[in-house]
Amino acid sequence: MLKKAGLTLAVLGALVTSFGAQALEPLRVAADPVPHAQILAYIQKLDPQLNLKVIEIPQGVNSNELLVHGDVDANYFQHLPYLQSQEKALGEKLAVAATVHIEPLGIYSHRHKTFAQVPDKGTVAVPNNVTNLSRALYLLQDNGLIKLKPGFTDPAADQATPKDIAENPKHLKILEIESPQLPRALDDVDLAVINGNYALEAGLVPAKDALGLEKAEHNPYANILVTTPKLENDPQSALGASLRPSCGLPLGHDAPGLSFLRQYGVRAAHS
Repeated sequence: MLKKAGLTLAVLGALVTSFGAQALEPLRVAADPVPHAQILAYIQKLDPQLNLKVIEIPQGVNSNELLVHGDVDANYFQHLPYLQSQEKALGEKLAVAATVHIEPLGIYSHRHKTFAQVPDKGTVAVPNNVTNLSRALYLLQDNGLIKLKPGFTDPAADQATPKDIAENPKHLKILEIESPQLPRALDDVDLAVINGNYALEAGLVPAKDALGLEKAEHNPYANILVTTPKLENDPQSALGASLRPSCGLPLGHDAPGLSFLRQYGVRAAHS
């Protein structure tokens, strides 16, 4: 569960600083290269003595499996709905240490500059995993491309599938594709709905290149720092201690070292 809705980048900094200062071994954090590892690298620059080992995870490696098997102490790459689906798949319970930032899901195109240019029976590539597929359909709805059935009003509570599309005025064909492959599909489809981290890795700038972006406010898909219940709840654990509200590190989202995130469309998580 979330420890506190207002936990942001400052808490992440406090968490790794506290653990690194007290532990003999470094805190091993599995992270996607962009922007998660970049954010952690910035935190390390603030404190050169920080005892943190960032492990950049290549595509195809499940960071939650690494955490469950004890190969890492925490991971930083996912949002809460995805974590919940992973807990069911793995049969394990993990713990959210901090809510950090939001990478807006975006709609991109190499063929069109506006949604009006998308032709009848155009093709739209979307993520094929349950949570991000639903997220993509809500984003298509928000931009007037489709309309979901009545009752699908809360992205956090009501997961949608293509079968839940009630109106599709352009008769768009929805193609489900592995998330990491979506940027490569841009030359072959009219639109592609791409996760923020994969868009960044492909050289896309969400704030500039996306035809439509998710809103940051009230977004249930904030990226989270995840650990094990043992590390979270052990009163002797520096990781658990760092979650107390009294801990804090001056790390605002407007910090110079993180200014690149704003042009990418990345935002600090809000309560």
